[in-house]
Amino acid sequence: MKHTLTAFLLFLTGFCFSQGKSEIYVIGNIHDSVSNYHPKILFDILDKVKPDIILHEVDSQGMKDYESGIRITENEIKASNSYLKKYPNTLRFPFDFEGRNQYRKDRGMVPTDNLSVKLIDSLYKAKKLAPSEVKIYENFTNLTKELMKIAELSPENFNNATTDQISEKRQNAQYSELLKITKARPEFTKRFVVKPNGEKISYKDGFKLMSGFWDLRNQTMAKNIYKTAETYPGKKIVVLTGFLHRYYILKELKRINNKHIIKEFYE
Repeated sequence: MKHTLTAFLLFLTGFCFSQGKSEIYVIGNIHDSVSNYHPKILFDILDKVKPDIILHEVDSQGMKDYESGIRITENEIKASNSYLKKYPNTLRFPFDFEGRNQYRKDRGMVPTDNLSVKLIDSLYKAKKLAPSEVKIYENFTNLTKELMKIAELSPENFNNATTDQISEKRQNAQYSELLKITKARPEFTKRFVVKPNGEKISYKDGFKLMSGFWDLRNQTMAKNIYKTAETYPGKKIVVLTGFLHRYYILKELKRINNKHIIKEFYE
């Protein structure tokens, strides 16, 4: 009798634990519709996985815009709307850093980030970069071109460990290696933008802030995904994100998660 009770308790514990596990599918996307990736392709992926919950790479205001019909242009929301129409009980939530766009503008990360890269490119074309800086910038552009070619293929090609590694190298090249150029060269301390509060910020300081925000944003997104999995245990959760974020989100989920199952949509 004692052994029977022990076996029953072990079974019950295992059953309860398995019931609490969610399946998390992080799907890297191309936001704009192209011939090899468009809403119908993503809808078919969703219809195969059949998630209970879809998480969108927007904040709460972005989700309200999605649901009210504003900004219905990206592959993710079009496919999500089609899926919701077929499966109306599906839950949808935002998972991005709250107020991300205004946060970046208020601190001067935008537009200094893009302006800094454009300035590096103009210095490169004018042959004004040092040899070490040329090497950094060419590595960045070569990795970008490599990912652009992968993005012309089927979604399995930009949703796998190999592409994740290339994406990580590319993002590190942008937010760590290019940072060395903006820190070292005087051009980036002499150019400024004006923040919404009227204060000036240099390209150098703005780009440094954006580099730090890349980590903060992705870490926050992973925490939000994990929080959803904890709030809705035992569910299938699809995370729709740009494929350049995928490697970071997966890495963070594996770091903070010891319970939920992370799967690929094609498994």
